[in-house]
Amino acid sequence: QVQLVESGGGLVQAGGSLRLSCATSGIIFSIDRMAWYRQAPGKQRESVASIASTGSTNYADSVKGRFTISRDRNTVYLQMKTLKPEDTAVYYCNVRHTLGGTYWGQGTQVTVSS
Repeated sequence: QVQLVESGGGLVQAGGSLRLSCATSGIIFSIDRMAWYRQAPGKQRESVASIASTGSTNYADSVKGRFTISRDRNTVYLQMKTLKPEDTAVYYCNVRHTLGGTYWGQGTQVTVSS
């Protein structure tokens, strides 16, 4: 059974930091890409950051220079610094394996107060 367990969300003041984690298990095939998405109330889910199996990373323009995605085996992290109220959203972990299948975590709430 595939599981993606996210943690690290919470309430933080603007300018603060949080570190999200997503631990995966049960994925039989090699992981091709791990990513973080977020969805704010009334908005579509958007890509925040991704890391390929090569180590190559991509970031949304809105988080460049503030967020860092990293990976340690089957766990992916999102270090978030200098948080802004507009970063408030539910953050989802996404994993894609080499045969193209994808999995989603349950989401973790990040709330940034002004």
